[in-house]
Amino acid sequence: MSDSSTGSPVVLDVWCELQCTDCRSALEDLRALRAHYGDRLELRLRHFPLDKHKHAFAAAQAAEEAAAQGQAWPYAEAVLARTEELAARGEPFLLEVARELGLDAEEFDTALIDGRHILIVDADQAEGKAIGVTGTPTYVIGGERLDGGRSQEGLRARIEEIADRLLGGE
Repeated sequence: MSDSSTGSPVVLDVWCELQCTDCRSALEDLRALRAHYGDRLELRLRHFPLDKHKHAFAAAQAAEEAAAQGQAWPYAEAVLARTEELAARGEPFLLEVARELGLDAEEFDTALIDGRHILIVDADQAEGKAIGVTGTPTYVIGGERLDGGRSQEGLRARIEEIADRLLGGE
């Protein structure tokens, strides 16, 4: 978790799927949390591709390539902002977003072909299932799972309450 005496951040795992419109809606809360806590809260993108979304697994792999290139959240946010385009165009869209962000799109293409990030995505999904994640977005902070798949109402306040407690009431 966090030790406010050492200044280590509180970790918020965000189980997300990049073709999920609920995850897109959650971005506003995530941005607000980032603005409020800064580096005292570490947002970790965790993958939970849903079977009902054809391009979710490829998008998760692409997000891992973006992370390898130092742009995990900017890439995830750019894809989430255009979920309909991802649904319609698939992998060419994922490469286009990489190019738009100035990332090495050729490396994205190669990563999607050689599957170098499959194990990370599979491990995230398996861990999510093991802790009871059934939909996205789902958050885990301080050992508590908060399900945003049905409703996100009140979740940001609950995350802030837990984060404040873990940070020692800062």
